[in-house]
Order: sequence, then C-alpha cells, then structure tokens
Amino acid sequence: MTMFSPTSTRKRGVILTTVGWKKLQQAISTAEFKDNHGERYTFDRLGERTSLDPATIAKVLERQKAVDRRTLALFFQSFGLELDDDDHSQKRIVPTDRRQHWGQAVDVSVFYGRTAELAELENWVVEDRCRLVMLLGMGGIGKTTLSVKLAERVQDGFEHVIWRSLRNAPLLQDILVDLLECLSCDQHTSVPTTLDGKISRLTDHLRNQRCLVILDNVETVLCGNGSAGYYREGYEEYGAFFKGLAEVAHQSCLMLTSREKPAELGVLEGRTRPVRVYQLCGITEAEGQQILEAKDLTISESNPDWKVLIAHYSGNPLALQIVATMIRELLDSDIGAFVQLLRRGTIIFDDIRDLLEQQFRRLSEFEKEVVYWIAIEREGVELSILREDIAARVSDTRLWEALRSLGRRSLVVRSGIRFTLQPVLMEYASDRLVEQVSSEIINRKIALIDSHALIKAQAADDVREAQTRLLLKPLVDRLLATFGSRPAIERRLAELLSDLRRVPRQSGYAAGNLLNLLCHLKADLSGHDFSGLPIRQADLRDVSLHGVNFSHCHLERSAFIEAFGSTLSLAFSPDGSLLATGDIGGEIHLWRVRDGRQLTICRGHTDCVWSVAFSPDGKRLASGSMDQTARLWDTATGQCLKTLKGHANLIGSVAFSPDGRTLASGSRDTTVKLWDIATGQCGRTLSGHGGWVSSVSFSPDGQTLASGSADQTLCLWNSATGECRRTLSGHSSWVWSVAFSPDGRTLASGSQDG
Repeated sequence: MTMFSPTSTRKRGVILTTVGWKKLQQAISTAEFKDNHGERYTFDRLGERTSLDPATIAKVLERQKAVDRRTLALFFQSFGLELDDDDHSQKRIVPTDRRQHWGQAVDVSVFYGRTAELAELENWVVEDRCRLVMLLGMGGIGKTTLSVKLAERVQDGFEHVIWRSLRNAPLLQDILVDLLECLSCDQHTSVPTTLDGKISRLTDHLRNQRCLVILDNVETVLCGNGSAGYYREGYEEYGAFFKGLAEVAHQSCLMLTSREKPAELGVLEGRTRPVRVYQLCGITEAEGQQILEAKDLTISESNPDWKVLIAHYSGNPLALQIVATMIRELLDSDIGAFVQLLRRGTIIFDDIRDLLEQQFRRLSEFEKEVVYWIAIEREGVELSILREDIAARVSDTRLWEALRSLGRRSLVVRSGIRFTLQPVLMEYASDRLVEQVSSEIINRKIALIDSHALIKAQAADDVREAQTRLLLKPLVDRLLATFGSRPAIERRLAELLSDLRRVPRQSGYAAGNLLNLLCHLKADLSGHDFSGLPIRQADLRDVSLHGVNFSHCHLERSAFIEAFGSTLSLAFSPDGSLLATGDIGGEIHLWRVRDGRQLTICRGHTDCVWSVAFSPDGKRLASGSMDQTARLWDTATGQCLKTLKGHANLIGSVAFSPDGRTLASGSRDTTVKLWDIATGQCGRTLSGHGGWVSSVSFSPDGQTLASGSADQTLCLWNSATGECRRTLSGHSSWVWSVAFSPDGRTLASGSQDG
C-alpha cells in the first residue's frame, strides 16, 4: 500500500525526538498564554513568529517528514530555546516489506492535526513500551484514523505491524489464526487447534519479536443493552485474551480502539503502568478549521460562527465533515445561516443520527433513563439532583454504576462533581425523548411521560426557557401534526388524566407534564379535576387556576403565584442559604436560595401567616398567624416543634432574641408576649400599647425589646423584667416596622404616615 511507504529523505534530514517535541510544545503553550491571550497558535501565526513556511511548521510538529537541523534551531530560537543533540534524531529509512499487514486500514494521506495525541501515544508505544494501549472515544471522534496514522508513524520500530478491524465481530479463534499466519512469515507451520494453544503460540511470537498489533472496533464484541465493558455471549474469551496479554511480559504492543472500555482493563491500567487508556476527545479549533476549509467553507477571524459550529459538535471530526458537506450543498457554504438554525432548536442530520443511534441502542434501559434526565437538565448536574429527579427509589450504587458505564461509553462528560452530555448528543437525546413521549400520548400510553419531567418548574429562567423551547414546544408541534387542532390535543390529555386516576403511578411526573402541556396550549383549566394526583414540576406562574380542583393533591417542586394566594411575609436564614415565605393560605414555604428550589412546606396554621423569623443558628423558624398562634418549626424537616397559644387575636410579628432562647410575639390584642423556646411557655406578657402591635425587634445585646403599634407609638421594654423603659411618640399614624442598627445605638421605625 503506497500510502504507508516512507518518504525518502536526505541524510541530513532530522525530526524531533519526543524529548525535543515536549520541550517545544511547552514553550509554545507558555507563549500562547503570555502573548496570545491563551488562544492556540495557528500554523500561520507560528510562521509569522518563526519566519518559517506553515508547511514546514507542520512537518516539524507532526514529526513525520524530516527537515534540516538549521530549521529546528530557528524554530527553537524563536521561542527562547537552544537545540540540543537529544532534541532531534535522523529520520531512518526502512523499506516497507511483507511484515506489514494493513488489512482494511483506512487511507490517512489526508489527516488533520492530532499532533499532541500522536506524540503522547508514540511515547507510550515506543519509549515506555506499553504492552496494551486502548484508544477510547465516541463514534466519529477519529479513533480508527488515529490508530492507522500512529502505526504509520512508528512502523520503523517494529518487526511486524498488523492492523485488523473487528467491525464484523469475528470470533477470537478466527482472529488468532489470522494473527499467527501473519507472524509466521509464510513458514507454513501448523496452527494449534485449541484456544489456549493459539494464545500461547501468539504470546511466544510477541515475546520473541517486536510486534505492533492493532484491533479496531472492539465495541462490536461487547454487549449492548447492559452495563458497558462486558462481553457478548460467545465472545467472553476476548476478555481473558486481553487480560493475558496485558499481564504477561513481552516486548510487543497490542492497541485496541473502542467506544467502550472492557471492564477488566479498569484494574490494570495506570499512567505509569504497561497498560494505559487514552480518552480521545474532539479536535482543536485550528484542526476543525482545516476540515471546514477543506470542504470549501469560508472562515473569517472576525466572525466566530465557525468556532460555534466546532464547539457545538465538540470537535467530532466525522460530524464536522458531515455538517460541512450539508452547509456547502444546502446553504451555499454559509456557516452563519446554519448556526442560526442551531440556535432555534434541534437540527440533526441523518448520518449523525445514525451514528448516535448505534451508540444509544447499546444502553441499558436505566442508562437511557439517566441520559434523558441529563438532557432535561440542560446544564451540568450533580449526583444528588439526579437522585431527586429519578423519583423511583434508586440506590447511589446503581446510579454511580450507570454514570460510570456511560462514561466508559464516552457519552457522559464529567466536570468536577457535575455530569453533562456533549452538545450533539444532548440534541439527539432531547429529540428522542420528544419523539417517545409524543408516541405515548398518541397511543394513550403512560411511561416516559410519568418517569421524566419535561420541564423543571423551579429551574433557573434560562434553563426553564430552554426546556420549553426544546422539549415542550416540539412535543406540542408533533401532537398538532397528528391531532390537527389544540382542542383535540386537550381532549387526549384529559383522557390521560382519567387514566392516571385509575392506575396510580409511583413517579408522579405524568400529571405535572400533562398540566404543563395544557398551560402551554393556553387551555381553559377551569373545571379540570387534579384532585388526589401527585403533581410535580408544574409551572403555574401566570396561569389562571380559578375553578381547578387541587384538593388532596401532593404538590411538589412546582412553581405558582396565584394557586395558594399571596405571600404576606418572608425572611432569609442567617447564613443566607434559605428563604421562608408565609402566605394567606396558612402555609410556610422553605426555599433553597442558590437555585430557587422549594425544599419543604410547613403546614399547621389554619389562617394567614403574617410573620416569619429564623433563629440565630438557623435551625428553627418561628411564625405568627391570624389563627392567634405562633409556631416553632424545624428548618431541616419542616416539622412543627411547638405551638404557642395565649394571644387573643392575630399575631402580626415574631422575633428571636440574639441568644435564641426567647421569642417575642406582637398581637392585635395589643400585647407583646415573651416565650421560652425550650418549654414553649409564655414567660411574660407586656402590656402598654393601645392598639395592634405590628412589629417587634430585639436590640443586638438582647437587653431591650422594641415594639411598634397601631397606636402610633413605639415602646422600649426591658426584656428581662418586662418593664417599659420609654414610650416614643412622633408618628401620626400606624407604626408598621421597627429595627435596631447593628451597634444597637439607633432605632428606626416605619409608619403609615409616610
């Protein structure tokens, strides 16, 4: 095969050694950070800096074709380096012979970038002499091409180079026979009949000769529809074969390429061990630019659309080539027009869809469930949130194993403690979810619509808007195409609600999803009966809920304004992590501030909650209500700890003392009461106001309590004795609020007198 024949070079031709390449790459990276705002140098920019032709730059960095020593010295000098003897070596010319067996290896005469990857892999194979190297990555990322390019690059260092594809899932026995015939050099020796005999004979060859054996598409012998890394029935022998060659000492290298990592390699691999796994990611912007330009697309540094395109497909070379062809043929090579389509919603070409479908079919049902949830989240999601999302009881171990399996399949990307999907896979999963849910509604079935929330009502606005745009709206569009009108869709949704009532569900997202769909359709909800149903993740903001029956509903993680009335009181916890809101329905909602997620609802009051206050340590919450009681709540559980009774009218204000031992309450009965937190008993009743006590506040040292009243006055009380030290007059109307300054020297009051 002529594509593998080395190019003849003059004797003075040299190439960088791994040592020299690493030294130069480090200097280039430093210069990019200091002099180029962290952006990677293109070959053109490197040419400007070194006064070398970009083609020569490529020769130096790719280390495939020789250059003269003076060129290397000039390159090094431009980055403040001195060229040493161990930085370069002469390019050896070894004729191609019968000991290279390329099988159906792809043509790599056109190859873009991957300079760093090739150098690292060459180092592992040639200098570190690894026994087994796995090249891991999702479909289309370039594993096959890179393996052939690497073999072409390092072939001079091996007596045998054998490249074979497992695309058609051959049995191990057949592969072993093929390998032994290649390694026997036509000596016509008999091949052992047993599997153990074949493996033993192959191992002898690998010990006695320096061989590079590459097996491509290993995922074909691994099982789909289950945890990643385990073998199909009848192919388990591959696992023992790989493990044996990884553990037994020999001077050769077995390289595997796969979309999934075989399970047995997990315990054998390590950065300093003879078994290593290279996770292949997308190509760089500069390399992606070469692909786009090769497809005759115009690249402009002033217009970043081409960078958006590369990032959207995570630098997947195959995806970029497919998309670039489509842009040239359908959009007159206008990248900007395609990017606008991307921003409007999902757009996946059939070739890319086929690629992703192959990968998706291999997932277990639970792994698909997890992928759908990550796609719904739209952003990186923590394990704890995923656990909340999956409403069915699932152990951390099972969830972790699913995420690990998805990682081994190169589908899930982990960043710190968060998990997400590559953009094109997120598009595909979203589109597939919409398609599946649409089919369920059309066929009056309940599955994914119950196990997954199409939108998360309490998510950040931009996330919720994306969920509506990419999930809810496309679903409604599909349903309109089938049912023909919005009233027809509403009737089908009503039928599904009726089905839900007959067959209770565990997850409970179905009712919330159906309600969100009705809201998106702007349906008249009056008369709809949701009573007794669990409603999760319903976004009811700006929705009229008059005449809707929510009796005995379990409302969880939903967002609403009107449904349960107005918020009358609110307070932040001392550390700012929680927000408590009291409403006219007698409920207190506890929210997590960082993401707006509702944690719990405190129920017990029978009328409006006029006031809420956190204890200094944030562990308790106090509330005052129109039902004439004050209550103490556990902020961790939402449970009522004590009910404080004694006032003869509504309680309009509550406040904790700085030491957290006393609660003050002001009431419409004109009194202030001081309650012992430990016992729940009233220690003192402070009388002196002639009207409703609407506000109470302790001084920072806890020695003074201030109260404001409808009688237009403020009272300063000795909190220990209950004595009124001073009455402050001056307002001409109701005093609604009082507050001390942090140093306790100033008291502010707010009144209805303006």
